[in-house]
Amino acid sequence: MSQVTYDFSGKVAIVTGAAGGIGRASAIKFTAAGAAVTVADVNADGGAETVALIEAAGGRATFVATDVASSDSVQEMVARTVETFGRLDYAHNNAGVAGEEGSVADIPEAEWDRVHGVMLRGVYLCMKYEIPHMLAEGGAIVNTASGAGLIAYPGQSPYVSSKHGVIGLTKTAAMEYGVRGIRINAVCPGTVLTPMVETVIEEQQLEPALIALHPIGRIGTAEEVANGALWLCSDDASFVIGHSLSVDGGYVLP
Repeated sequence: MSQVTYDFSGKVAIVTGAAGGIGRASAIKFTAAGAAVTVADVNADGGAETVALIEAAGGRATFVATDVASSDSVQEMVARTVETFGRLDYAHNNAGVAGEEGSVADIPEAEWDRVHGVMLRGVYLCMKYEIPHMLAEGGAIVNTASGAGLIAYPGQSPYVSSKHGVIGLTKTAAMEYGVRGIRINAVCPGTVLTPMVETVIEEQQLEPALIALHPIGRIGTAEEVANGALWLCSDDASFVIGHSLSVDGGYVLP
């Protein structure tokens, strides 16, 4: 359990991809710190479960069905948040999808577009519509990139390139809006035990190989990545912009 606590009382956050995994852990931690949270995801059942967990612990949350690859859907997500809670202070743009494996020349164009639509276009759209609501009073945004956004990983060109793009987009936006009171950073997880990863591990029996990629000797947890996201949003990170925080058990070190 984390020994660090934050006071986000009176603040409002959006967390995308919050029906499970890192997004759910982040949403729960934001509300535990006192913020109200919009739980955004395409998975309505998982989103409702996240809201129920938050409310059972005494927090405030609402679910908004959101496809981050759709401009109209993202605009609705942000508008509903402001209508419901009256403001927007933080965002953890975290929604993601798994990609098909294959060499660059073998990846179908539709697969490339699908992965980039969620992973990169989705982050762009979220920031595009979140930022205007933060300009008056300031705020903080954390985009989920990946260790694969810092180094290459063969067979995953749509995923790797989209996560490299998220880091470049984060740095550019940070330079544009840091002086205007919005701190924008990225968190770069290594392999984290989420439902999506668990499925891959079980199907392909990959756990030993994945552990071997992490010098710390284990796979990470969603809560550990969420801790990094909350720190980047907190006043403890008040002088941090455009940073890609590796929460990866040493994955990018070798």
